[in-house]
Amino acid sequence: MPLRDRRTPPTPGAPHAEAAFQRIWRGRGWAAWALSPVAALYGALSALRRRLYQAGVLRTERMPVPVVVVGNVVAGGAGKTPVTQAVVRALRERGWHPGVVSRGYGRTTTDCREVLPEADASAVGDEPLLLARSTGAPVFVAPRRAEAARALLQRHPRTDVIVCDDGLQHLALARDVELCVFSEEGAGNGWLLPAGPLRERWPRRVDAVLHAGSAPRGAESAALGVFPIRRSLADHAVARDGGTVPLAQLQGRPLHAVAAIARPAAFFAMLRGRGLTVERETALPDHADYGNWPPVSDDGLQVVCTEKDAAKLWAWCPGALAVPLVVEIAPAFFERLHLRLREIAGRSLSSAPDS
Repeated sequence: MPLRDRRTPPTPGAPHAEAAFQRIWRGRGWAAWALSPVAALYGALSALRRRLYQAGVLRTERMPVPVVVVGNVVAGGAGKTPVTQAVVRALRERGWHPGVVSRGYGRTTTDCREVLPEADASAVGDEPLLLARSTGAPVFVAPRRAEAARALLQRHPRTDVIVCDDGLQHLALARDVELCVFSEEGAGNGWLLPAGPLRERWPRRVDAVLHAGSAPRGAESAALGVFPIRRSLADHAVARDGGTVPLAQLQGRPLHAVAAIARPAAFFAMLRGRGLTVERETALPDHADYGNWPPVSDDGLQVVCTEKDAAKLWAWCPGALAVPLVVEIAPAFFERLHLRLREIAGRSLSSAPDS
């Protein structure tokens, strides 16, 4: 069982509550059945909301450029942001000028704003800041993704495709392509929240399913196909000044691994899988800001974290090293996405990027 840093006071209800629900969602035991009436109510309200959008009672706003939503149908982290990174990079390689919009979950602000590489993670969100720094694409955040998209297009008029990081259930923004990401846990027990992990009923129609582990039931109906994802750690870690340290140089050194992500245990296991010695683990709630946990210690351990954590952790621990996550998806997926976007752009724009 992972050790918690004894200097770190546990956050009430997390991550222990998250772990408890993850256990419930793996099967259909008594706890899941006890929660099933609430799940039925949640499902009815979710279906009503979707029908109101379909009927035009609730407004959906369409952008003048194609919109790609990278999301999931399960609660918790499925690896959407690394997939968004990969999509943005692949589109740029094929001649597109993508921009990214996000809600900016966990930020202390509520306005619509551009995410600049030097921004404070608390003001823009850790994942949008990571995307801005790692892709070089323009990134905007707003509670309503359509507002972020409008602001992005006004500020960066060359943008010819919007990639929405998360927001599969944010129906106020019309989308042309839906990419649904699954972690190794798949759809869990297949039940809706809180009896299961599903935010909405599955299977449902999406354009592509990207999955770690086995493909979930119903994925075969995806128009662009079903593609496995391979996640691994990069061969290097990144320092605050941008310098890199080969992971081979960290082998044999005792490390203090820190993660404030949905599944920190997976990150710790990947570090050990690369032959690194993780002597201490600290698992914090997803999107934790580290403000009340100064990780500086006198134990002599090198602190390592994810790229997402580094956006916040470096302010408190400048010596921490961030280990990037590498996502591999078959090139056929990106080519099919490119062709679909060309088709969509050809219907709405006077020209599209060259092949």
